[in-house]
Amino acid sequence: MSDLKKIPVTVITGFLGSGKTTLIRHLMAHPKGRRLAVLVNEFGTTGVDGAILKSCADENCPVEGIVELANGCICCTVADEFIPAIEQLLALPVPPDHILVETSGLALPKPLLKAFDWPPIRSRVTVDGVIALADAEAVAAGRFAPDPAAVDAQRAADGSLDHETPLSEVFEDQIACADLVLLTKADLVGAADLDRARAAVRAEAPRPIPVLSVVDGAVDARVILGLEAAAEDDLAARPSHHDGLADHHHDDFASMTVTLGEVDDPKALEAAIERLAREQDVLRVKGYVAVTGKPMRMLLQAVGPRLRSQYDEPWGARPRVTELVVIAEHDRLDEPAIRAVLGA
Repeated sequence: MSDLKKIPVTVITGFLGSGKTTLIRHLMAHPKGRRLAVLVNEFGTTGVDGAILKSCADENCPVEGIVELANGCICCTVADEFIPAIEQLLALPVPPDHILVETSGLALPKPLLKAFDWPPIRSRVTVDGVIALADAEAVAAGRFAPDPAAVDAQRAADGSLDHETPLSEVFEDQIACADLVLLTKADLVGAADLDRARAAVRAEAPRPIPVLSVVDGAVDARVILGLEAAAEDDLAARPSHHDGLADHHHDDFASMTVTLGEVDDPKALEAAIERLAREQDVLRVKGYVAVTGKPMRMLLQAVGPRLRSQYDEPWGARPRVTELVVIAEHDRLDEPAIRAVLGA
């Protein structure tokens, strides 16, 4: 009966740019009567995702209930950062009904689940479920499918994929740990590609799990919250490439922050970011842009060459500075070349 007193935690995982922050924003706006708290982990030093979520804070999820961890992968900083952050949320004057944990795109969920057995928190929280987000367009393209023919086809199209990259293992571990998989950006693919994406996800799953397609994070909270999976007690059913290892490292990935002044031509900046994806194999770019003559700051997010931007809120008294976080595989992060392309 003691489990009934535990605060449920939903771990939201997924590859870079899969839509985790968009999903959490939707849940914050439609919590179905729950008071939420959010712990968001970023790979890099500029808290873009945290700032986005804090701008959506309300009585359902107050700003003091949104905690950022921006000093590296959450599953590598369990003792130093994750446990204290959870304790901080549990100590709020009005405790949350449910906690959402947004991992970085590089995090492995299983080490994080093991942390819920740590003495400081194991009697106070339980993992309600692990939700893995997968970009429907990327999965449909066969980027992480176990089918050797699909891998061969991809290698033929892209010479940089002549071996299994760390990205595939991250993807497989996230799917293997999930209680539910959301295929995001389903509006960007047709029915046949969506079926292929579902088949690829199910081929990676070690047990039957639901696979749902979503657009703009629009999922009823009752579908993904309240799963009562107690995932921390079910680790054997969630295999990982890193089982048996004391820890893991993300030396295969690196990030950098590029700071610019005001930008006169945002379209030229977007073209430069698309060029980085093509020429420098940059995986992800995100940040805020100060556009000359615009009182609103521009939120920019890119996954490979696919880029979205929007003006989200006034700068106010904040310094009008453009800051972009750039993430790439470690041996592909050529800082001088990236700064040159971006004009830094």
